[in-house]
Amino acid sequence: MLFAGGPPTVGPGTVVGRPKTEDIRSHTDLAKGTASHYKAAVKHYASLAERAVAASHVIDIFACSLDQVGMMEMKVCVEKTGGLMVLADTFSQSVFKESLLRVFKRLPADIPKDGGHLQMGFAASLEVLTSREFKVAGAIGPCSSLRKVAPNVAETAIGEGGTNAWSMGGIDPAVTIAVYFEVTNAANNPLPPSKRRFIQFITQYQHASGRFRLRTTTYSGAWHNDSVDMGPVARSFDQEAACVLMTRIAVQRTESDEEGTVHDVLRWVDRSLIKLSSKFGSYRKDDPTSFAFPQEFVLYPQFMFHLRRSQFLQLFNSSPDESSYYRTILIRENVTNSLVMIQPSLLSYSFSAPPQPVMLDATSIRPDCILLLDTFFHVVVFHGETVAAWRAAGYQNSEEHVNFKNLLDSPQLDAQMTMTSRFPVPRFIVCDQHKSQARFLMAKLNPSITHHTGEVGMGQAMLTDDVSLRVFMEHLMKLAVQTP
Repeated sequence: MLFAGGPPTVGPGTVVGRPKTEDIRSHTDLAKGTASHYKAAVKHYASLAERAVAASHVIDIFACSLDQVGMMEMKVCVEKTGGLMVLADTFSQSVFKESLLRVFKRLPADIPKDGGHLQMGFAASLEVLTSREFKVAGAIGPCSSLRKVAPNVAETAIGEGGTNAWSMGGIDPAVTIAVYFEVTNAANNPLPPSKRRFIQFITQYQHASGRFRLRTTTYSGAWHNDSVDMGPVARSFDQEAACVLMTRIAVQRTESDEEGTVHDVLRWVDRSLIKLSSKFGSYRKDDPTSFAFPQEFVLYPQFMFHLRRSQFLQLFNSSPDESSYYRTILIRENVTNSLVMIQPSLLSYSFSAPPQPVMLDATSIRPDCILLLDTFFHVVVFHGETVAAWRAAGYQNSEEHVNFKNLLDSPQLDAQMTMTSRFPVPRFIVCDQHKSQARFLMAKLNPSITHHTGEVGMGQAMLTDDVSLRVFMEHLMKLAVQTP
């Protein structure tokens, strides 16, 4: 475990020099290639990661500093060994204290065999076996290639490719690996209608009790000829899982020097979405008004819209350390948590209705409502203008306004429940409409009302030039119906 309060300034892992006149690298320095220590530091920490993987050691980093500490260079040690990463402002902050305690969380004592043991495994590995018609292209997540060459390894590499086995180092119940495949059956050799595909995941690890465990999971499914009928493929489409899988590829491409800039990755995301829409949407050519998505695809463009605006692909207002931190957490979490990072959840609390989910949109802001935003990294309780004024007047302290007191307490209690099992512990923010910390909510909302459109009906106008989801969908439909 590394507890870092500042960046390395000496030795082969130097992130910034000792002279006070030297600034630590920024996104601009990295883009221009003027970060003098970057490449040497990454090479050094990559070699440390290889040594740790070979020895089955896990590296955790707890960085608590108001400035950067070199997370971007050191994250390879965490990702390759299956370690944990926590980024906080100070060691006295609850984000650090509670997260450190949860690392050593134990299972309830009444659970047979596992009771009382740590919720983690060690020296874990994953091997994937497939039937002949498709091969393993690679894996993206907290893992390292074991360089095992097998007949079912594809030539195309995605993430940690060129193998069908990976070392995962330390694992816990939240660790998720994304595995990608490539269909290699020749087009001129159609499969029989009764042909089925098989895939097997073999996971091994040492339990906290000292015992070694092996888990084998085998799946089977039918093949479908997409050139004949796309119906079975469309009906089996999992838009939530597809969004997370695409996000991991996009994040991996942003961190690969060979894939180009973030702008190039955004263009790739757009092209992939247009191609998917053109293939599975129903429409009349060159008529955007006729476009319609099957039920299994309706949320996918919305996920991609929020992904494009997220901190995973946008560098503005994030340091290199913060960007690396967000991306490292993303590629180890499950689908549910990853979707919360991409498209945060928003709940509304008011006198007129029980707590209910509302759209992540500027129109969801009401003066007499309280909003609870969960972005995974932040949990925000946002008070509308009127509610904030009532609270400032002290109405919640009088007995006749007990309902108002309950309204104020309800999102606070729900926020605490959300944070109870989360790792790393999110930052908890309480703010009021039109105040500075309201930016944590405003930055995540769909800008359906801006200073250009003016305030239309309910909601709050946002000072931004970003396009809204409606405009994004209009452009998508226009391009999709034009694609041959």
